[in-house]
Amino acid sequence: MKRILVIGGNGQLGHCLQKLAPHYHDIFDYNFTGSAALDITNYEQVETVFAEYQPDFVINASAYTAVDLAEKEVEKAFAVNADGVGNLAKVAAQNNAVLIHVSTDYVFDGDTNLSYSEDDFTNPVGVYGASKRKGEELALENNTETVILRTSWLYSEFNKNFVKTMLHLFKIKDELGIVGDQFGQPTNANDLAEAIMEIISSSKKTFGIYHFSNYPETTWFDFASKIKEFSASDVKLKAITTEEFPTPAKRPKRSTMSLDKIERDYHIEPKYWENSLRDCIEILKTEDA
Repeated sequence: MKRILVIGGNGQLGHCLQKLAPHYHDIFDYNFTGSAALDITNYEQVETVFAEYQPDFVINASAYTAVDLAEKEVEKAFAVNADGVGNLAKVAAQNNAVLIHVSTDYVFDGDTNLSYSEDDFTNPVGVYGASKRKGEELALENNTETVILRTSWLYSEFNKNFVKTMLHLFKIKDELGIVGDQFGQPTNANDLAEAIMEIISSSKKTFGIYHFSNYPETTWFDFASKIKEFSASDVKLKAITTEEFPTPAKRPKRSTMSLDKIERDYHIEPKYWENSLRDCIEILKTEDA
């Protein structure tokens, strides 16, 4: 039986992988580890964990994701998102393990009206994106059997995310201003978890960078509007500009990614984001009941 080690098992993607694991219990043996048990910036700790679990596949679902705080905590962001990834890639290669690493659409500057392909030039506009891009480079440099999955606007029924924040604010606010001039692709982390398992289960693997998200593109305002519709909230939403909602970190204006490559190589068909959002909200309604 093949062994899978999930780094960041307590994050929302980690929780989604935990939920999915029973469907593969006769094929894969899973081990989930969180930051309390493994500091990926500590090379010796990484070696110890690999020696203990001897994984065939490593899923790195961990990351420093505080986009705005990263502008101040530059060293910490690069330590986790770059150096730590390099450590995982090196030790995975030494142990003949495939690395599945999750990255972000924030590696792009968003200065385009087109969808980004995997080969397009990256130009991060903030520390978070720059640290994630460096992590991609270190992963590919240190392990030739690496699959990088760039994703975007990740949410689920687990942990903190945009959907759960909106649902909370809908209960305590009468009106909200939501940015309406930034474009991207909301992605249900459960769909990303399924895509990862399809890649791991594939008999013929191709390595390198892939894009995965739900589709098509939308804005934060339209995303929030659908959350409002599906949750039957009566909150008033107002579209505002990026300039009206200043943040410490600059965001890409349009970070829409092409999904053709993952469909072609792995036959993974991304889902329509509204359908995946509806599924998530139905789960959350059940939990609140």
